[in-house]
Amino acid sequence: MVCNGRINCHKGMGLVHDVFDDASLASISGNCSAIGHVRYSTTGDSVLANAQPFVVNHSGKSYAVAHNGNLVNAHDLKKELEDDGSIFQTTMDSEIFLHLFVKSLRHGFEQALVKSVLRLRGAYSFVILTSRGEVVGIKDPNGFRPLCLGRKNGHFILASETCALDLLGAEFVRELDPGEIVIIDKNGIRSIFPRAETRRTFCIFEFIYFARPDSTFFGKNVYQMRKAHGRRLAAEAPVDADLVMPFPDSGNYAALGYAEESGIPFDLAMIRNHYVGRTFIQPTQSMRDFGVRMKLNPVKELLRGKDIIIIEDSIIRGTTARTRVKTLRDLGVKKVHMRISGPPHRHPCHYGIDFSTRGELIAASKTVDELRDFLGLDSLYYLSLEGLLSATGVDAPEENFCKACFDGCYPVSFDSNLTKECLENP
Repeated sequence: MVCNGRINCHKGMGLVHDVFDDASLASISGNCSAIGHVRYSTTGDSVLANAQPFVVNHSGKSYAVAHNGNLVNAHDLKKELEDDGSIFQTTMDSEIFLHLFVKSLRHGFEQALVKSVLRLRGAYSFVILTSRGEVVGIKDPNGFRPLCLGRKNGHFILASETCALDLLGAEFVRELDPGEIVIIDKNGIRSIFPRAETRRTFCIFEFIYFARPDSTFFGKNVYQMRKAHGRRLAAEAPVDADLVMPFPDSGNYAALGYAEESGIPFDLAMIRNHYVGRTFIQPTQSMRDFGVRMKLNPVKELLRGKDIIIIEDSIIRGTTARTRVKTLRDLGVKKVHMRISGPPHRHPCHYGIDFSTRGELIAASKTVDELRDFLGLDSLYYLSLEGLLSATGVDAPEENFCKACFDGCYPVSFDSNLTKECLENP
């Protein structure tokens, strides 16, 4: 946050309402600009030093940056910068941008932004705050990660998802274009496009799982798109059963679509503990196992003696699904069919989703039949990639989405370190 020409940074480990208590909020006053970040750990350690925003001071001015995504040439850039004398305070790839930026400030503020992003490869949606009160939004030329522009009472807002604007009562203006730099200051707003237009490759996993269902991308509501995935799944893989159920919350909306299309009743037969976060992004296997046990509890009276269809959005490591299927079998469920509203994850993501090695992905080492038996299912079916793309309703979906985790076709090449990692984790 910047007030009176000075950036004040407040951050901590844990949930937002724990970090920003009444005392810290009461200290905020005046005409201020601010940026914030809730870190989803995909690079670097989960420690306070790596919490964002990062703040640096240079030549009497301060700059703060928050980053969504992963830089795939981070290793090579960091080595170059360290060889040139840079000292890094964190293990985060996001800090690399700040080093490149301050080294280029002799060319002026806007040119420093341009020269910095031209060195970067991979997925990055940046929001930057300066001690002069400027707020900058930057989106990579492929548009991997979301970033949108809103407006309230004549002031502009940048956010990862449109649902944040809804919560603030702000007007959605538009999504930033791939490769766009937006600069907001006291004179208004202006855009810079350092690169020529390139192929758009928005992460399709945002639609399947990662984004909030009340957000909108490409003019498409995520909730409705997930229902469309479920309807297509019911058409591709029908099966007789007594009820359709999700593993809340990520499977809810595809399950509704499957139930509507199939005519089989929908039921919430698993009750979600909302004090437990997403289990697949926990940093250790023991934490994921514990989270799985705590997260959902079955409604026994709905399930005993039934044939059921479970709708899930994905199977990453298999830990969660196998534990839950065993619980259902122990309750006396007769048949358990599982339908997945996306294709199998067989390839690691290096653009900001936390499955960075192929060895973490159970579908990379097992066929669908082997995975069915491993999970203890009566049947298993994944939505086809063709069906997934068709269900998006987006024009020319083959040209607009990154599907690398499904098909292994990476739109941006890696640096030497990531290439080595891929080869060592076949």
